[in-house]
Amino acid sequence: MNGEREQTVSEAGRHTQGTAAWAATPDGRRLYTMELPGPSTAGEKDVPTVVFEAGAAATRSTWAPVQVGVSGFARAVVYDRSGLGRSAPDPAGRTLDRMADDLNAVLDHAGPGPFVLVGHSAGGPIVRLAASRRPERIAGLVLVDPTDEAADVLFRKTFRRAERVWLAVGGAAARLGLFKRAFRWLLAMAPAEDVREDLAREAFTPGVLRTQREQARTFLDELEVWRETPPALGDIPVTVISGTRTGDGMPKAVRAAANASHAHRAAQSPRGRHVLAEESGHYVPLTEPDVVVDAVNALVTPGR
Repeated sequence: MNGEREQTVSEAGRHTQGTAAWAATPDGRRLYTMELPGPSTAGEKDVPTVVFEAGAAATRSTWAPVQVGVSGFARAVVYDRSGLGRSAPDPAGRTLDRMADDLNAVLDHAGPGPFVLVGHSAGGPIVRLAASRRPERIAGLVLVDPTDEAADVLFRKTFRRAERVWLAVGGAAARLGLFKRAFRWLLAMAPAEDVREDLAREAFTPGVLRTQREQARTFLDELEVWRETPPALGDIPVTVISGTRTGDGMPKAVRAAANASHAHRAAQSPRGRHVLAEESGHYVPLTEPDVVVDAVNALVTPGR
């Protein structure tokens, strides 16, 4: 990666998620990135770089188990969206449109491509929109239990009401210092102490909930428009991974609707695949990282 670099060092001398740097956006903001270079062959021409987009309130750290696995065969880059982790808030707001532009700024920084983009949950629509804007440099998408406009349940009043309640309760919990306690299982699943430290410091603050609230302000309205005019992906290969278990805020009916939408999304690609993560609910990158790693590997090294 080019530009200003900042080394983040663990006790072992190197952070589990690699070398840190800042990616500049066209309007002058800086987005915090971390890179694992992968094997020497990952620097060869036409070997895709893998870039990860986290879920709605998630930082780069939630990708650590998958990023480490992917670095065995490819260069692997994570980053924090504006208002999350170490990236400052965006004063202009958090529309899908703007978040996709930020992801493309990260890709510009990471240099010419090709890229495989991996998006979890709300990160799924972001990578789809970013890919549709520069499809010539995208070698494939992996959508991990993504939010998808084909799921009617997202646009019902009950879903939106539940989202508002969660944002209010979560914001209060973060202010009282209770948010970390509710998600202590997330810390337990981190692959190394330096990642746990980053999560503990960055992932449970009131600012995280403020950013999630700002994203939610327009997210579903923008996504609903895609039901008629989705981003055009052409022949980009798309793999969609579904959790199969309920829980994580997804009761049986919501899980069924989500997985049906995932099957639909995979079918829209001429080279689409729908993969089931049999041991997971919504947090597949943490509970079954190898499923995601295998899906990425199939796109980075087709025919393996």
